Amino acid sequence: MKQSDSKNILGISIVVAVVLIVIILVVTRLVKTGGLSSDTKKESASVSNLLKRVNYSEKTPVKGSVDFSNSSLYDELPNIEKYPLTLEDTSGDVNIEIFSSPEKAGTDADSWLIDMAKAYNSEKHTVDGKTVSVSVRSISSGLAADYIISNKYVPTGFSPSNALWGSYSEIQGAKLSEVTDRMVGNTAGFLVSKNGADYSNYKDVISAVIDGKINVGYTNPLVSSTGMNLLITILSDYGNGDVGSDAATEAFASFQRNIPFVATNTIQMRDSSAKGSLDGMTMEYQSYSQDKDLMDSYDFIPFGIRHDNPMYYCESSKGGDIKKAALKDFTEYCKSDSAQKTATEKGFNQNSDYKSDLNITGKDVKTSLEIYKKEKDSGQAIVAVFVADVSGSMNGEPLAQLKESLSNGMQYINENNYVGLVSYSSDVAIEVPVAEFDLNQKAYFQGAIGNMIAGGNTASYNALVVAMDMIEKAKKDHPDAKTMIFLLSDGQANEGYSLDKISPTLKSLKIPIYTICYGTEADVDAMKKVSSVNEAANIQADSSDIVYQIKSLFNSNL
Repeated sequence: MKQSDSKNILGISIVVAVVLIVIILVVTRLVKTGGLSSDTKKESASVSNLLKRVNYSEKTPVKGSVDFSNSSLYDELPNIEKYPLTLEDTSGDVNIEIFSSPEKAGTDADSWLIDMAKAYNSEKHTVDGKTVSVSVRSISSGLAADYIISNKYVPTGFSPSNALWGSYSEIQGAKLSEVTDRMVGNTAGFLVSKNGADYSNYKDVISAVIDGKINVGYTNPLVSSTGMNLLITILSDYGNGDVGSDAATEAFASFQRNIPFVATNTIQMRDSSAKGSLDGMTMEYQSYSQDKDLMDSYDFIPFGIRHDNPMYYCESSKGGDIKKAALKDFTEYCKSDSAQKTATEKGFNQNSDYKSDLNITGKDVKTSLEIYKKEKDSGQAIVAVFVADVSGSMNGEPLAQLKESLSNGMQYINENNYVGLVSYSSDVAIEVPVAEFDLNQKAYFQGAIGNMIAGGNTASYNALVVAMDMIEKAKKDHPDAKTMIFLLSDGQANEGYSLDKISPTLKSLKIPIYTICYGTEADVDAMKKVSSVNEAANIQADSSDIVYQIKSLFNSNL
């Protein structure tokens, strides 16, 4: 071999060696930074690996004073203007206002009662020689009942989706007179995927859930008519009419253990189902019938009492007999043939042959909701970490709201759960390690809340990594526990990890992150993205209703 050839081969070998070294260094760097999207990314997706790049500390917990006043959720109801009138008309000599469930007081297919009120107002109807005008406020049935029971705001009329709310309101002290037991017909039911098993009745669905064969979602019984109906139907049927029996409670607990989450609203359920997270969900037939995609994809299986939209006159409202007569006149107008024809076109008055054998009293409703509050975690421990944003952007009113909502919401967390608290700005601090939420833990929790001060940048996703690590460690002692994180922030992350970087870990751990937005400048879209990773809820609240919404969220999940 010529000497020149040897030199060429040596030179090529050196170049190849250098290239290989560079490739190895680049690959190593990509692995460390998570730049690869193949199997090499697995290590970077582990909580322990993510945690290596997070600056965090563990504080010594300090006890605070726990409030045992047990304030009612009614105390936190925001001003009614938080829920503005859908239709406002005060042109009459007599003006009445109606609280209506949203499916008949919205827009498009959900606008039936609005349409009736507009037509009625335009025709200048009179009662005792005086013209009448009708205004309508769209508000969920449970929330409407809260206003009426607390006497914080009382309308002339109340038209919930079903009669359960009327019975419940009366046993809680509200004075109501039934004007009619049916404005328009409707039914509640399960939507079950047509690609799955066939179910002949709702009990087949309940059995499939209890056996772990399907995942279904339902809405919060504390505010939703459909959710409340499902709760009471299970308790009554499995308790042979005694909703408070041990058999009833055991059946509901078995059902609840296999529910991935209780949705805050129908939108959350539908989004989860669209992503394939749920095999079925609860819904009213009227909403189902107005959506071709739902009808093509799901079978409707009715359950519980009918949702026939009764109308009640609120005796404690101002106006006396003339307003009661005006409400009755408007109700009769809504029951006319032409009005009912319009209702049918909008999806109401279907399934007329469906009837229920349930005989539910107001006492049954109250007992059922008490059982739900006690058994909502189905005897299964929950490990939850609260992640509180104390960065500079939270200074002032947002941080004050955060502190108030956490302090006031504590009483709605069951003591058998395991709770921890993290705060963060540029760095992350474990304020209170995860422990059983007994009096001692509550005192530490309250002490940490009181000492929070705003300042610094916002490393939201670093804080979530710390919370995930806390949950993973707690799961070793409580392997069967449900897990969840509550992120309380304005969403304006500007330091540390990105959501894209930690999302694979979140998805693999399947920890739902409930996000609560604070402040008028909140990045709501960013917070929604966090919640959407594992099908949790996002709350957008302002100073008028943040405490009420947080309490409601804790009440349904913890």
